[in-house]
Amino acid sequence: MIGARTLLLAGTLALAGCSLAPKTVLPTPPVPQGWPVGDAYLLQSEAALPILSYKSVFTDPRLQALTEQALANNRDLRIAYANVAAARAQVRVTRSGQFPELGASAGAGYSDNGSESGSGDFSLRGGVTAFEIDLFGRLANATEADRNRALATEAASRTVRLALIASLAEAWAAYGADRDLLKIAEDTAANARENVRLTQARLDGGVAPRTDLRQAEQILATAEDSIAQQRTALAQDENLIRLLVGGDIDRALLPASLAEVTPSVVALPAGVSSEILLRRPDVIEAEYDLRAANADIGVARARLFPSISLTGLLGFASNALSSLFDSGSFSWSAGGDATATIFDAGGRRAGVAVTEAQRDAALAGYEGAIQTAFREVADALAVQGTISERGRAAAANSDAAADTATLTDARYKGGVDSFLSSLDAQRSLYSARRNEIATQLLLVQTRIALFRALGGDSSAGTEAP
Repeated sequence: MIGARTLLLAGTLALAGCSLAPKTVLPTPPVPQGWPVGDAYLLQSEAALPILSYKSVFTDPRLQALTEQALANNRDLRIAYANVAAARAQVRVTRSGQFPELGASAGAGYSDNGSESGSGDFSLRGGVTAFEIDLFGRLANATEADRNRALATEAASRTVRLALIASLAEAWAAYGADRDLLKIAEDTAANARENVRLTQARLDGGVAPRTDLRQAEQILATAEDSIAQQRTALAQDENLIRLLVGGDIDRALLPASLAEVTPSVVALPAGVSSEILLRRPDVIEAEYDLRAANADIGVARARLFPSISLTGLLGFASNALSSLFDSGSFSWSAGGDATATIFDAGGRRAGVAVTEAQRDAALAGYEGAIQTAFREVADALAVQGTISERGRAAAANSDAAADTATLTDARYKGGVDSFLSSLDAQRSLYSARRNEIATQLLLVQTRIALFRALGGDSSAGTEAP
């Protein structure tokens, strides 16, 4: 009889290792195995991408100092880390259901009905209050689902961290560009003031008409308006940097011009295989979401089968405290319950269908994350492949516009050209200088975008406080 019970218990425990969750099979990444090539793309390296940290990409010590401050103080990142801690704790909560729940109780009582001696009642009990035998892996799969969701949450925190680093670098570069644009506006205004002075003198001497003076004053007013706009933009840049950093900043850590920014943002090479995208945080998050959805199917399937719970109790009870632990005071009991739903109008089977549909959606989300990542990298590479040519063209245009403005102004003062030609040349110079700054800023932004698109920082998510 004892041998039969032992075999039955062994068989039950063996079944507890059973899982009804399907095996997770990741699809082949739905993107080409190499980056696009052609006139718009530069095949810069056939070697695989190195594992990078933000310090190897953003080399300026001032930007690194701001980044470290942001990683310590940014509130969005703190929220992400708190979500990770909550997800990890939830795994422990769910996993606790796989183990017996032990409880203990003690009691003492005394009654006196007026007789010479009263009566006492003492007890001490403990045992398994609830333990479900996980015959079909429901509890194990629930734990696995929460574990994968916790890992997905950690990957999401790495996405937040990566976005914070890239956004701070973009704001830092924008500040340098706006400092240059302010300098252009100030130079234009100074030149316009001189033109107004000279045109006023020519008007007073009867050489120039009043329309020349009014046109010169229009150029001056436009330049002064640009100065005000650029000062507003600089203040807003500082506000954004302060928000990303999570506190006040030392203005000495801000760049004086875009020329200080460009060489400090290192260009990244393009890897030969698009599988490098599988280490992007959002792709990793999508993969763990898929694994969690797969485990949820096992939980739903297990609900189709009976549930068996065991309880056990042992303890001591006596009328006297001195004899509480005597052999005659010991008692024990054990029991089990099996529950099975006979009819639920197809609710449990519908629950399985729900989890299978959610798994299909997670699979599509995983593939979509890879495709989106590939597109973002390809777009950045397309810009990076042509931005040097655009930069050279913008610089040449700026030089030509400056020379044209000088020559046209000389011809106007010599009475050869009209004042309108001089004004057009000044407008062209102003536009060309601004376009040159915009092209240089686009070069820096493209390098930052590639850092972000490739998954960037190898240590992302590992420095949670």
